[in-house]
Order: sequence, then C-alpha cells, then structure tokens
Amino acid sequence: MEGADRSFIHDAVFSSAFLQPVYPEPEEPPQDAEWVIVRETGVYGKAGTLPTIFFSAEERAGIAPILRSQYLGHRGGSACYAVEVAAESGLSGYDYFPNIRDLFGTIPDNELAIAALAVRIIEFDRATQFCGQCGSRTRQSRKERAKVCSSCGRLTYPRISPAIIVLIRRDRCILLARSPRFPPGFHSIIAGFAGPNETLEEAVRREVREEVGIEITNIRYFGSEPWPFPDSLMIGFAAEYAGGEIAIDNNEIVSAGWFDRNNLPDLPRKMSIARALIDWWLAEDPKGSG
Repeated sequence: MEGADRSFIHDAVFSSAFLQPVYPEPEEPPQDAEWVIVRETGVYGKAGTLPTIFFSAEERAGIAPILRSQYLGHRGGSACYAVEVAAESGLSGYDYFPNIRDLFGTIPDNELAIAALAVRIIEFDRATQFCGQCGSRTRQSRKERAKVCSSCGRLTYPRISPAIIVLIRRDRCILLARSPRFPPGFHSIIAGFAGPNETLEEAVRREVREEVGIEITNIRYFGSEPWPFPDSLMIGFAAEYAGGEIAIDNNEIVSAGWFDRNNLPDLPRKMSIARALIDWWLAEDPKGSG
C-alpha cells in the first residue's frame, strides 16, 4: 500500500497552526494581548466555569518579577505572549500545572497547544542567550521566530527533534512494549529518534530491530504530532510484521508482546499519536476479523 488507510484522521492535539505569527511582531504588546504565565516546565491557570491559561494585561501587570517574555502569535485578533516567572514564585489565587499534559481535557485543545508552545518557546529563549558559534549575547529577532547573535549575526531557530513512532500489526494483534520509565502495567508502541544520516523509514526499521529484534515490512505514513516535551516532532507509521522472534534490548524496553483487541493493557492517553494509531487499528476492524 502507498499509505495508511486515512479513514481515521489523527487530530494533532499539540498543533498550534491556528496561531498566526504576524511579523514584524508588535513593538509593544497591545492592551488586549493575552498572556500565558510559564514557570519551569508548567503554566499557571485560572479556575472557574471555563478554566483558562490566559491572563489579561491587567492581571499580567500585577505579576513580578518577570524573567523573560516571548511573542507567540495572534489568536484571532489578539496577540499572545508567554512570560516566565522564577521557579520559586507562587502566584496566590491561581493554579499551577507543572505538567502540561495534566491540562488535557480541562481546557480546550487550542489552549493546551498554546500552553505547550509557551513552555517550549520560553525554554528556547532560556537556552539561547548566547551564540553557539562565537559566544556573544543574542537578541530576539522581530522578523521571525529566531535569535540573532549581536556579534556575528548567526541566526538560531527553535530546535525540532524528529522521532518516529510505529504501530506493528501481526494478524489480529499489535506489538506493545514497556519502557522502564512507564508506570506499572502501561504499554505503548515502538518509538525513537531519527538519526542525522537516515531516512524516516530507515529509522523505523532500526528502532524496531534494536528494541524488539523483529523485522517489519509495508511501512506506511500515518500522521504527525508536535510533541513539545521538550522539542520532538513525532512522525507516525503503520507497519506489518515480517519475521523474527521478540528479543528486547533490556535498555529502552523491558518487556514486549503481541496483544489482540480483547487483551489490551493500560494504553497511552488520547492526546498522543501513539493512542491515535492504536485507535485507528481498533476502528479499522472493530470485530477483530483479521
């Protein structure tokens, strides 16, 4: 097959393509700007009938000290910004979410995507205060999302780390595996980072061979998901078992096996492309007829 059956379309939860970056960015934040308050790898939120991560300019003005500020783009007609507060900060009256994924299902997906982007771009600003080429101070470009070296002019863009993730089918079963980092009972599908010298398809074959020792065929693209924890782009594939016995690497994987739809373990949450691939497999043949 040329590509996976797209009757099941993955709706990328962490995609913020709807957020339009308007350049040059505003010289000063507009009065009606929306603000996301970042602390370390989490954000602050406001409880209520409609919980939200957005703070008004007036609310943001009452928060100090601010370590850094980054323009994110425009949501409709409103400019969005992220600001960072110190790790020891505690904002009275607001909820702190140290893990962005914990916000899934409590705020709209578009706010979840912006929260993740805010943490990611603040981390980018934090990590690129100095030029990697000459060591001089950098400044924010107002023409694009980049940092500019004040001395040599080198441009630095946010890092994107491509990673593959693959659902492997064998008859009526799929391969699920456990990482030592997973909670007890939790399983997922095979994933790993692509190398600088290989195609995505080569990365799929290598990761599968390294982690569980089997061979695969019919590698087909499924979809992708920005995974900003901190900077991955997950590229999803479906593949078929081609041969070999499962032999785990006992490093990235501590157990693996074939599971049918009537014997599934704890699975990834629905915000992930891993779960989207599993749900696609379940929806493709709901009666398990092969």
